[in-house]
Amino acid sequence: MFTVDNQNKMERSKHSERVHSKGRKSQGHSRKRKTYFTFFLLIFVFILGFILFTLNNTYQNARKTATAIYSPNQITKVRNPETLLKNGHPISLLLLGTDTGALGRNFKGRTDTMIIMILDPANKKMTVVSLPRDGLVAVSGYKQHYPSKLNSAYDFGGSATAVSTVQQYLNVPIDFYATINMGGLENLVNAVGGITIKPLLTFSYGGYSFTKNKETHMNGAQALAYVRMRYSDPQGDYGRQQRQRQVLTTVAFSATKLQVLLKKQFFTELKKQLKTDLSFNDFILLGLKYRVATHNLISDHAQGDSAMIDSQSFEVVPEKEKQRITDLLRSSLGLESAKTGNTLQHSQKIDTNFK
Repeated sequence: MFTVDNQNKMERSKHSERVHSKGRKSQGHSRKRKTYFTFFLLIFVFILGFILFTLNNTYQNARKTATAIYSPNQITKVRNPETLLKNGHPISLLLLGTDTGALGRNFKGRTDTMIIMILDPANKKMTVVSLPRDGLVAVSGYKQHYPSKLNSAYDFGGSATAVSTVQQYLNVPIDFYATINMGGLENLVNAVGGITIKPLLTFSYGGYSFTKNKETHMNGAQALAYVRMRYSDPQGDYGRQQRQRQVLTTVAFSATKLQVLLKKQFFTELKKQLKTDLSFNDFILLGLKYRVATHNLISDHAQGDSAMIDSQSFEVVPEKEKQRITDLLRSSLGLESAKTGNTLQHSQKIDTNFK
């Protein structure tokens, strides 16, 4: 017989089933949420692990490359570069371009390119000045061979002699040097994925054509042809210097991009094409403090006058022009104004007084 008690028992039983059913559904949703969370956590861990692995590989490649290209010379530094780097003060680098190319040279012989680069992070400015390779000088330590050309300094005594001669020539301290194999520029440009620039003039050379001010993406072969042309340039070697500065600074900018730094090819080519007295720790400080210096570029060159001396063709830079370049470089370094240098003087002292 159906009673109220039986009805109550049935209602309690149904209620209990509903509660258990909700509990089972709740537990199911909970398990799904946990599964989703675990899945996303695994993805996150995988991505993080990949990033750390990649950065670690990049770090290791960078350290190995820095060790391979590190080539300190025996010159006594005029200033303390490490202190300058740590404090973020402007620093100077002398870029020496050799060309193995068809001449078979490998960081030997005369330098076809000589550029002084000033990095000033405080003012977010980079100053790049080309020096005439045929500039009339007395080479430091080899004055008995006067008259000599500026590019012969490296041939006489390597990077140390080149640095000493340039310092005395302009009365400007050189903190670091870097020798770049311009013959390997083709592979280096390819290693950074090519470069995009606006040619400074219209010309054809080496099977390639270039149009002035037309944005052009160049591979290594095109870039090499672009910087090698000399005789069709109305400015002669000075025009070529300007194109070299343009390409080298663009390659330098490209080399700071993450996608380039992740390429093993980039570090492989760097080891082949560069020698410098910048240590791995110096490169770290440059990366941390000096990248902002690339925001504004000042490009210039020392203009000489052609002259025949002892049956040789020289570029003689007038004192007024040399003083202009000295003023520009010293100002970019935050140094007091001083008289330009003279390689025929016996004194090797370089003025390093700050403003």
